[in-house]
Amino acid sequence: MQAALPFHILIKPIGPKCNLNCTYCFYLEKQSYFGEGANTRMSEDTLRALIRNGIESMPGDEIPFAWQGGEPTLMGLDFFKKAVAFQKEYSDGRKITNALQTNGTLLDDDWAVFLKENDFLVGLSIDGPPHMHDAYRVTRAGQGAFQDAFRGLKALQKYNVPYNLLTVINAVNVKHPKEVYRFLKETGARYFQFIPLVERAADAAAGRWGLKLSSPPVVGRSFEASSGRAAQLQSRAVTPWSVPSAAYGDFLAEVFSLWVRRDVGRVFVQNFESALCKFCGMKGAGTCTFGEVCGRSLVVEHTGDVYACDHFVYPDYRLGNLNASPLSAMVEDPRQIAFGLAKRDALPGQCRRCPWLFACTGECPKHRFLKTKEGEEGLNYLCAGFQRFFPQAAPYLRAMAKLLEAQKPAADIMPRIKTHPEEFRTQSPSD
Repeated sequence: MQAALPFHILIKPIGPKCNLNCTYCFYLEKQSYFGEGANTRMSEDTLRALIRNGIESMPGDEIPFAWQGGEPTLMGLDFFKKAVAFQKEYSDGRKITNALQTNGTLLDDDWAVFLKENDFLVGLSIDGPPHMHDAYRVTRAGQGAFQDAFRGLKALQKYNVPYNLLTVINAVNVKHPKEVYRFLKETGARYFQFIPLVERAADAAAGRWGLKLSSPPVVGRSFEASSGRAAQLQSRAVTPWSVPSAAYGDFLAEVFSLWVRRDVGRVFVQNFESALCKFCGMKGAGTCTFGEVCGRSLVVEHTGDVYACDHFVYPDYRLGNLNASPLSAMVEDPRQIAFGLAKRDALPGQCRRCPWLFACTGECPKHRFLKTKEGEEGLNYLCAGFQRFFPQAAPYLRAMAKLLEAQKPAADIMPRIKTHPEEFRTQSPSD
């Protein structure tokens, strides 16, 4: 049975296991679900069931699989060779795509050759130059992981493996937007994504599962969250490594100012590409955080258990197990539908009245744990940052949208900025 619409499958083949011990990782502590020392490797039977189930459940001619962790390369090359073999066995002529998100520390020539030969797209985590990357991304021995990650990057470049850099914006690197952007470009990369780090200390709900970080706010009334919304929202203070909201907006604005003057069409920043999609009137934005609704991105654990979202891997959001149920049935489950629609329908009044709502769509429900000015629950922690970024970026995004509408390249904005700078003053949404 195929789902009504395409969806995304994010696979955790080794669960929360990782060879690093990054300070800010929200997934390492999920080991408590399985018990310390428990085997978290996906079995060959579950892998086969996953591939067959995914292909049978996905509509359309293209079937995407995304592999993450923990650190998925800990599964070893043979596991991924089997995955590709199963994909070929069950594809029935349909196109299969694979994406791998990794810390890069285990990548070498053998990995790079395999990834290239099998058309994997790699997302490699690099948080900036060594002193920024190593601030939180450390080995089990507490040593910085930059050199190993950078060696992995060089292996990808050596074999022309398609990749993008994933940069977690945190309390350290957010202070240095120019240095971060300059460094990322100097690596030779041309595809970037800036991911805001927002985590809270444990609340009552997380505490009952033995976790140290807070569970997200309740999303979707059909999910039975036994802890209750009030209990889940009692922890509003973020961790010391989380990015300050306003600073995140300033970071984006400063990098955007550099990018829009020099690098449009040469460097691709997913945050800016997504924003441009919204200014072009597109509902889709290339990333779920800026979609009007969500719920089409399932997470598959090594056991075959399926959850509503990567940030909602909690017992209350378990949808079933792929060894027993089609993925299509789980993504179309009424609880999952309600979960996805709640991203739009549960917005507080302040957001509904905001002129920038079309652009940010309330961002990720995981981050909606603040109160509005009127005391209503559900304001996104990053709101203050978006209120800084969008007014500065809007005149440029509108100009690029007009260029694209006229079937001209967005890059034409760069000479226009030089010759007509007065056109690009900071705007209000109604300008």
